[in-house]
Formats: sequence, C-alpha cells, structure tokens
Amino acid sequence: MRASPIHGLDHIGITVPDIDAATAFFESAFDAEFIYDSLPGSSPPQEGDETETTLNLPKGAKVNKVRMIRLRNGPGIELFEMSGAEQREAVRPSDYGLQHFAVYVDDMAAATAQFEKAGGVLCSPPQKLIFDAEAGEGNLFCYGKTPWGAMIELVTYPSPMPYEATTPLRRWRL
Repeated sequence: MRASPIHGLDHIGITVPDIDAATAFFESAFDAEFIYDSLPGSSPPQEGDETETTLNLPKGAKVNKVRMIRLRNGPGIELFEMSGAEQREAVRPSDYGLQHFAVYVDDMAAATAQFEKAGGVLCSPPQKLIFDAEAGEGNLFCYGKTPWGAMIELVTYPSPMPYEATTPLRRWRL
C-alpha cells in the first residue's frame, strides 16, 4: 500500500456577517477557542483582481477580516467576514455545495441546550439516526441554525453501528 500525502481535514471555512459575533457564538455554543487573526480589522481589506481570482469571488468583493478558531478536537474553523454586492444568505441543505458540518457531542441534551443558549435555533428535537447503517441505542442527531443561518448538525453515537460489522474502517470520534 502506497503512503498517502493526505493526512485529514485541517479546517473548514465559514463566511459570516460579523466575525466577532460569530466567534462569540462558537465560543458559547461549542467552547471554541480563538487561535489568531489572519486578517485583523485594523488591516486594509484584501480586494482586487488577484483576491477575486484566488478565492473565486465576484467582482468587487472584499475580504475584511479572517480569524482561526478551534474546537477541542477536530479541525479548525476559519471565519471570514466579507462584503460585496453579490452576497447571499446561507445555503440550505438542498442547495449544491457544502451544506453543514457536524459536531460530535457526548451529552445531546446538554449540547443542544448550550447551542440554543448561544443563540442557535434547533430545526427539530434530537432524534434517532435515520439510516440503518448508523442505528444504535442512544445514537442521535439534530440540525440547528447559527444566528446567521448556517447549518450545523449535532451528533452522538455511543452505541456500535451496524456498518461496523462490514468493514474495519470507522468514522472519526475521539
């Protein structure tokens, strides 16, 4: 078997309307921690042809602030605060492209309460994982929206899943 140059997911990027409010939400909802500002608000925005080409931005878009935060385990979250004439609301799960990310939780009741206290809105109460390959006692999920409309899934699977009988590969969980 050849060695792979791929290690795993380093970070996800999320564009938010207010980087400070988004940071406060992630800190409150998921105990996230600030790592550093890549582009602090005191710096001039990144804009122009090179930025538009590099980041596939529409004409006139500006990158105003960029910040890296982290959860206790897993990839980092890179927050972008941008402005531009063609900005749209957050996508829905039925739209093409990245539609949500999932946060593994140990205690669903405590995690959903913390999410809501931070300003998130649950789409439904937690429920059993819906796919047969993931079934198990206490295996739950629910979707919620951040204050700016991005989708986040909270998931827990303390019980073995049926797929585990068919492969030695496992989903990531610390």
